This record gives sequence, structure tokens and C-alpha cells, in this order.
Amino acid sequence: MPDHRMPVEPFRIKTVEPLRRTSRPEREKVLRAAGFNVFNIPAEKVFIDLLTDSGTSAMSDRQWSGLMVGDESYAGARSFFRFEAAVKRIFGFKHVIPTHQGRAAERILFETLLKKGDAVPNNIHFDTTQANIEVRGADAVNLVVPEAFDPDLEAPFKGNLDTARLEALIRSRGVKRIPLAMMTITNNSGGGQPVSLANIREVSRLLRRHRIPFFFDACRFAENAFFIKRREEGYGRKSILEIAREMFSHADGATMSAKKDALVNIGGFVTLNDDRLAERLKNSLIISEGFPTYGGLAGRDLEAIAQGLEEVLEEDYLEYRTSHVAYLGKLLEERGVPIVKPVGGHAVYVLADRFLPHIPRHRYPGWALTIALYREAGIRSVEIGGVMFGKKDARTGREVYPPLEMVRLAVPRRVYTASHLHAVADAFERVAKGRDKIRGFRIVRQSPRLRHFTARLEEV
Repeated sequence: MPDHRMPVEPFRIKTVEPLRRTSRPEREKVLRAAGFNVFNIPAEKVFIDLLTDSGTSAMSDRQWSGLMVGDESYAGARSFFRFEAAVKRIFGFKHVIPTHQGRAAERILFETLLKKGDAVPNNIHFDTTQANIEVRGADAVNLVVPEAFDPDLEAPFKGNLDTARLEALIRSRGVKRIPLAMMTITNNSGGGQPVSLANIREVSRLLRRHRIPFFFDACRFAENAFFIKRREEGYGRKSILEIAREMFSHADGATMSAKKDALVNIGGFVTLNDDRLAERLKNSLIISEGFPTYGGLAGRDLEAIAQGLEEVLEEDYLEYRTSHVAYLGKLLEERGVPIVKPVGGHAVYVLADRFLPHIPRHRYPGWALTIALYREAGIRSVEIGGVMFGKKDARTGREVYPPLEMVRLAVPRRVYTASHLHAVADAFERVAKGRDKIRGFRIVRQSPRLRHFTARLEEV
């Protein structure tokens, strides 16, 4: 387990970007113009941005220098082959297909494999993964272990997939209606919790017995591997690369948003072994993303991903990364803020319904907390709760809410210092003093899918 002393950055800061503080009246005006949706707030009006860790990393000097040597040839660029070699070295799969980001990788995979009425099991699907499945008339089925929903339980691998429920799903749906199974590492929607190698092996054996392809959503694979090294018996002396290669050896492929653990601002890929499926994915890619050796990315982006995949394997970095996030969790706990335990690899998840017990679920306490935090200190976070994952029951018409109502404080990689984390914790302390006055919300307008990105709300 990471210790909770103030973490020391294993890097020096060479370039800085100024941050602008806003006044409370200015923030009130911004919130109303944004329809009380933090996604609609201009970034220049945000002081500390914890909305997401996706595409928000600070790149290294070696990554920036790589931009200058990127080969921008349309086909067969040398930057592609460096990128391909970096992915193969870690993931070990035969085919590497670049895309402009992770959801594009999911889209070409699902549109190729899924039919209406199919089911795709996962520990917990994240929002865009679920939407890419459901838009094709298939079911995104979450099968995480029960302890994932006990936020106070200090279990080491709360991201594990429940194999008994997986077997039951296979029996009830039939193998032909499950064209693939997935596993998200780390499990973002369940508090950023890791998955053990023991569970990966068990899931893999079950799926191979039924000849169901097994894919990872691997955008935080290095953080997951680091937790395995620290928490799972027998892996303490193995390198992150060795652990990652063992993880992927049990699967048939992976999708990845490189905007997370590849430490870049854009990019993604699908990687797999199946020759025929790879050919079909490339045909889909050409129509919508680009030629298979650039996939919607510039050569310089491919160079930056290749370098980032090397850097993310460094244990000094991963030690700092997980300790940095855990340190924010410690600061919040000291101020009485209820959080999911243990702290995950990329974010701290605040239990919004406990923090705001007077706001009922149908008035979205998680959403209310994101607004209160921005209103108080200009800090942007994201709700992982009723707005993001709530849905109407087909039989009753009533809204069904996810088991946990959370606010995610996603920490961008290599961006903020410990003093920024103290500022976040202090802001929560101030919000807590006036929490009884915080009001809930109703949705005024929403899109049919991924409503949290564009919805407009009003206070009630």
C-alpha cells in the first residue's frame, strides 16, 4: 500500500501554464450560462480541473522532442512502426490498430461484432463503453464482485469480476449471444479499483472454455499492474512490464484510450490476435478514422504515445502517481469527507449522498456537489451517479439509480502539485460548513445517450 506522506514528484517542472482565479459572482454567472453543467464551463474559468484524467497529462521533455521527429507520411510512416513496436512489447498481441481515442476503438470493435440482443459482460462498463454497446441494441452487463459496492471495505481488488455471475449469464443468454467479454482495468466506474491477476486468470479460463473472446479496456493498465505488484502475493519482485505482459497473455485483445496511461493528450488503439477480425476492424477504420498506419492521428501523436508507454512503466513514476492520489484521499478524510476506500489509482471518489444526506437520489446529490465545489472554489469535478448512469425501468417507467452516488476527483498526470491537493481539500472543508443550504437539481433538457455531457439542469 502507498504510504500517506506528502509525495515527492520524480521530475522537475520546466514549463508552466498560468491559472486564473475567478470571483464567486463570476462563477455564479458561469454556472447559469452553463445550465449548471460543469462540462459546459469554459476551461479558462476553472482554477483546478479534476473533471477527468483523460487527455490532461503533462507530457515529458522526451515526448515533446518526439513531436519534432514525427513522420507525417500518410501510409507506412516510421512513427507508426515505433508506436506498433511499443504496443506489442507491452501487450504482446499480433495486430495494432491506431484510433484517435479510446471510444473510437470501442466503436469499431462493437460495430463489427455486436448485433441487437447480444450481451457484453464487464466488471463495470464506463459511460462511453456502455453507450457504444447500447446504441447497437446490445446489453452492457456489469458483473463486478459485491464488495465493490461497499465503499468502506478496504479490500485490495474491488474491481474483480464475479465469475459465478459470469457463468450464469453465459448459461442464460447462450454463447452465441455473447460475442465478447470485457474487463476494465482499473475499474473506473467502481472507484478506480484494480483487478487481481488471479481473477484475470479465472475469467480467462471460463471464457476460453466457452470460446468467448476476452478483451481488456486497458486505459489504466499500468496503474492496475502497480497495484498487483504491491498487493498480490508473488508479484512483489516482478517488473511492471512483466506483470502487464502476464495480464495480457490471458486475453485475446484490448482497447485503449492512450489519453490515460500512455501520458498523451490524444490517441488510442485496438490490439488483438485474430487475423480475420483485425482485417474487418481495419476496413471499418479506413471509412471513419483513417488509413491503418495512422488511424486519425498525426505521426507526432504516434511518437508521443510510443514514448509515453515507455515512461508509464517506470516504478518511480507509478509510486508517485498512486501516492499523489492517495494523499488527496488522506487530506479529505482528515476533513471528514466520506470517500471510497481504498483510494484508486487515478482518482478519489467522494460519497456524495453521505456528504449531502438531505438531498434525495432523484435530486442528484452527486451533481449538486460538483456545482457546490465549483461555486465555492472554481474546482471542476465530475458526477459518477444518477445523472451519468441513471436509467428508466422499461416496465415501471421509474428511474433506477446506480448503487453508489459519487463525485470523482480525477487527478491529471504530472500536472498538479501537493499544494493544489491541499487547496481542493480546503475547499471541501468550506463547502461542508454550508452543506445544509446546498440544493438538489432537476434535469431540464437531456440527450438520449450520455446525457451528462450536454444536459442542462436547474436548482430546486
